[in-house]
Amino acid sequence: MGSATREALAGARAQLASLGRASLPVAEDLLAADRVIAATSQLRSALTDVEVDAPQKLVLVETVFGGRIAAEAVTLLAAAATNRWSSTSDFLAGVEELGIRAATLAAGDVEVDAELFAFERTVATDAELELALGSKLGPVGAKAKLVEQLLDGKASAATVAIVRHLVLSPRGRRIGQMLRHAAAIVADERGFDVATVTSAVPLSSTQLARLGDSLSAQAGRRIRFDTIVDPAVVGGVRVQIGDDVIDGSVASRLSQLRQQLAG
Repeated sequence: MGSATREALAGARAQLASLGRASLPVAEDLLAADRVIAATSQLRSALTDVEVDAPQKLVLVETVFGGRIAAEAVTLLAAAATNRWSSTSDFLAGVEELGIRAATLAAGDVEVDAELFAFERTVATDAELELALGSKLGPVGAKAKLVEQLLDGKASAATVAIVRHLVLSPRGRRIGQMLRHAAAIVADERGFDVATVTSAVPLSSTQLARLGDSLSAQAGRRIRFDTIVDPAVVGGVRVQIGDDVIDGSVASRLSQLRQQLAG
């Protein structure tokens, strides 16, 4: 992520925070606008062109989206468009993140991140479902309908809105990757860091509590766990928080030993 994008994201998040608790329609409108921009090359280029000044971008956003989406969504989208982004793809990702964060705020105390992780695990263990949601073939509307059917009565409206958007606008990303990334954004908005813990056998609640206390002390934030059971790690655990990896698995130590012996 370039410095321009980091600054633009910070500004967009501050704009969202200034609105207080967002409504779900605002979140859905932001995500819908993101899909429109992604699908319209001329609009996408104009909104990210550094030669187009801020007043012109404001007029463009109002012309295209004014009266079609909520006024708060127009304000947030305009604020994002007038910032400078490192790339067009970063801008799209930024608008998407705004929509996901707005959905999180709208959900209140609902653990949207946990719902997203649960759905990601469901998809990961069902090859047919993963293919149905991630395939480039078939109408995207059918995928959105499938999401609604699968999550009806099992997840919050905010989670449904986020997952529906992801399958409607994959932009070359795998479904599992998108769900994990969205869950990390939600957790961050709720004040958590996400730690993906991979172990050969399920960890007990006591083990997770001890690990959580240790990681929280190091990170200075609360920790939300995404646990994965993978017999290939043999023993020990592998922990990843963002780009940081703590690999204490037996598989990792054996790999290191093999490398040393080969050298």
